[in-house]
Amino acid sequence: MNLEEKDNMPEVAAQTAAPEQTAVSGQTVAPERTAASVQTAAPERAVVSEQAGAPEQAAGQAAASDQAAASDQAAAPEQQAKKPQNRRPAQRKSVSKEQGGRTAETADKDASGSGRGQGQRGSRSGKSAQASKTAKQAGQAKQQAADGSGQASAKAAQSASKSAQTSSKASQQKTAKTSQQDKAAKTSQQDKTAKTSRQDNRSGQGTAKASRSQAKTAAAKAAPASQDLKVLAPVRQASRDSKKDGKGKLKIIPLGGLEQIGMNITAFEYEDSIIIVDCGLAFPGDDMLGIDLVIPDVSYLKQNIDKVKGFVITHGHEDHIGALPYILQQINVPVYGTKLTIALIEHKLEEHRLMKNTKRKVVKHGQSVNLGCFRVEFIKTNHSIQDASALAIFSPVGIVLHTGDFKIDYTPVFGDPIDLQRFAELGKKGVLALLADSTNATRPGFTMSERTVGKTFDNIFSEHKNQRIIVATFASNVDRVQQVVNTAYKYGRKVVVEGRSMVTVMDIASKLGYINVPEGTLIDIEHLRNYPPESTVLITTGSQGESMAALSRMASGIHKKVSITPRDVVVLSSTPIPGNEKAVSNVVNELSMKGAKIINQDTHVSGHACQEDLKLIYSLIHPKFAIPVHGEYRHRIAQKELAEFMGVDKDNAVLVNSGDVVALDGETCEVIDHVTCGGILVDGLGVGDVGNIVLRDRQNLAQNGIIVVVLTLEKHSNQLLAGPDIVSRGFVYVRESEDLLEEAHSVVVNAVDDCMGRRVNDWGKIKNIIKDSLSDFLWKRMKRNPVILPIIMEV
Repeated sequence: MNLEEKDNMPEVAAQTAAPEQTAVSGQTVAPERTAASVQTAAPERAVVSEQAGAPEQAAGQAAASDQAAASDQAAAPEQQAKKPQNRRPAQRKSVSKEQGGRTAETADKDASGSGRGQGQRGSRSGKSAQASKTAKQAGQAKQQAADGSGQASAKAAQSASKSAQTSSKASQQKTAKTSQQDKAAKTSQQDKTAKTSRQDNRSGQGTAKASRSQAKTAAAKAAPASQDLKVLAPVRQASRDSKKDGKGKLKIIPLGGLEQIGMNITAFEYEDSIIIVDCGLAFPGDDMLGIDLVIPDVSYLKQNIDKVKGFVITHGHEDHIGALPYILQQINVPVYGTKLTIALIEHKLEEHRLMKNTKRKVVKHGQSVNLGCFRVEFIKTNHSIQDASALAIFSPVGIVLHTGDFKIDYTPVFGDPIDLQRFAELGKKGVLALLADSTNATRPGFTMSERTVGKTFDNIFSEHKNQRIIVATFASNVDRVQQVVNTAYKYGRKVVVEGRSMVTVMDIASKLGYINVPEGTLIDIEHLRNYPPESTVLITTGSQGESMAALSRMASGIHKKVSITPRDVVVLSSTPIPGNEKAVSNVVNELSMKGAKIINQDTHVSGHACQEDLKLIYSLIHPKFAIPVHGEYRHRIAQKELAEFMGVDKDNAVLVNSGDVVALDGETCEVIDHVTCGGILVDGLGVGDVGNIVLRDRQNLAQNGIIVVVLTLEKHSNQLLAGPDIVSRGFVYVRESEDLLEEAHSVVVNAVDDCMGRRVNDWGKIKNIIKDSLSDFLWKRMKRNPVILPIIMEV
């Protein structure tokens, strides 16, 4: 092969490959598609057609060699048929530069490879002379084409421009004409060969030479096209399977805040990004003896700590920020929130010495923060604490709106009302899912404005001018405290703030300008005795009946500075949290026994949205999916029914549990997995060291008491030297149950003698025998099952 022939081979290959590529592409798209539609097909299909065209180039070159060897007249019409097809490879390269470059390299390589393959096949079949003649004639044809390249190029450019501007019908007719010319050229090839090999008409492959080896080659060339086409199906199937696994979907993982009031924390995950909304604690229940706090289990977040981008906090209540000091020690990521919220968090971090290690960022309402693939916008809402926010979470699959704890207050005491305009704007854009507060979803009507409580306070102060007034409320309810201060100033009373958390919040809110106390109104509790009772007001904690809160200590008479008298009026400005009703009732009874007057009528308005408020939000948002959060099951099922009433499809209102992995895309919302969740118990400085077994023992001790059996054995002989002695605590009163204890002593002695007689030397077995014997005796005699603790000492 000379240099001229070698340079000509890629161009010949490009010309002969065009019809075959059209045929392969015809299998990937509809038959009625034009050449333009084939060029604008999906990238993966274009790649398939180009890859399938590589084997067809060799077949086209073999056919061209036969035509050149037969006659020059047959080669001329074939070249005419190929001219309009030269536009297809050039236009196909414009689909993608990367694909075009890869196609050109493939064409050059296949052209040179097919030339060498033809020479080898020719030498094996004894037709080397014919192949040489064919190459020479091809070179001559190329030279003739080069002489008239200007005219051919001009015609090709005009034809390309015309084909791009014509309608799809003209393109179809042109494609049909081209296929007819290809069929005529290939029919002439079949007449000149000794044997024919019929191939699939749909694949568009022509006939090759009549030899058996070439027939096999043609069959092998037909296979790659069909194989490449079959590759597409499993790729799409794998994509569908990956969606079932949650890939490409937004995952919403509530780790708390469901099935209970408190411990709110929810993770939002998309591929390699996780953001966490809120990180609150829960207060222990009656069965959690000795437990101080309950914080969420974040094992899932620790396992994916590389994905976690930060905490986004809606507001500063304990059930939304209380667990941060504990969780940040395990997951040290930035914290984002509004000004008052961050200030309250910083106070907690100072107590736990975490200020230097934790990044905080103050965000204003209307601003957004970018965290991984998420953008989180803070939206102004109203609540029983200032700077409460809803969160618009912009994710790759759509907008998710998290309301946080909220109410709709058109006349707030401080600041602006809820930004309903922004809610409506998001509704017009389209909200994929709404996570709304469910705490008051069972209450009909609207939530009253905070200002209505101010009128009630004014009436109470005017009716009890000669009595001391004590107001118990939530420490974080800054607006409520502000109204009490305003009313006290109006009636000339001094204000005392009592309770550690109340003092802390008042100090922070005053520094940030969220509360305004007139000069000379606030006094220290140490100076309370210097003023007559009727000229003072106490604002205190303990409205939920907490045992160590200031009001509870006053009611039980153990407060060092304040004593309840019959001249006191106690205003309970709160509603008992579900589960605290009994504790609140006990405090009220104790206060009543001391002669105090209790007022709790119209002294509190909720900070959570009632049914009509939720309906307004749903009417503005029009979410596709509704996921009720923040409440017990009865609260969330009430909101689910309300969402369906407001137009959300029944299947799109989803009730989930803590730990469920909810996967969302534009069309579906389903639970696909479950992760570890639950509560971690905090007892003093111990976090997580008290579990279910310890709680069960505590409950058993509290209900049945304990009996300790002490005995002394000789070291080598195991002879009983002293005891057994029985000590009882919380089981029976010893002085009134001496007979019972004597009988219990006899049971233990008999058990020990039995062990000695059977030469039982294992102390563990001896303890179990003593425990079983004494337990059976006490159950038969008393129907009680105390904790029995045998102790053996060795001498």
